[in-house]
Amino acid sequence: MAFSRRNHATQSEEAIWLPGFVAAHRTELPWTVASGEFRFGVAVLTVAAWVVTYLSWLTGREQVWAYLEFGYVVAMLVSVFVPHVPSVLVFRRYVPGVVTAVVLNLPVLTVLATKAVREGYVSGRKALAFGIGVPVELGAVIVGFYAMVG
Repeated sequence: MAFSRRNHATQSEEAIWLPGFVAAHRTELPWTVASGEFRFGVAVLTVAAWVVTYLSWLTGREQVWAYLEFGYVVAMLVSVFVPHVPSVLVFRRYVPGVVTAVVLNLPVLTVLATKAVREGYVSGRKALAFGIGVPVELGAVIVGFYAMVG
């Protein structure tokens, strides 16, 4: 069972609205990126998520793809709290991606992560390692991408 199929929802919301938000708040942001580069990055992450989801479904429980999928689910859960919710508090207004992050990602991905552990798709130290490692690595890739293009 591939336990995540909604990976693109927040990214789609951000791809539509973030370039305008960045333009309006350029001086308040730690870095900026042009809309074309941002949308390219979103497309790459979305394709990667779909490939990992498919390979997780294809290979099954306790395989590396299931752990990578679990790590990606955890990364998307973390993104609810860093940067989406704090961004709303800082800017005191809608921030692209926050609605999908809170309304869809938080409840759905919490259920999926819990289900992945309970149903034995991932377990133990390996699940912990991927649940920490994948979000950290994705964060590093995203920061590196912004540093490179910004």
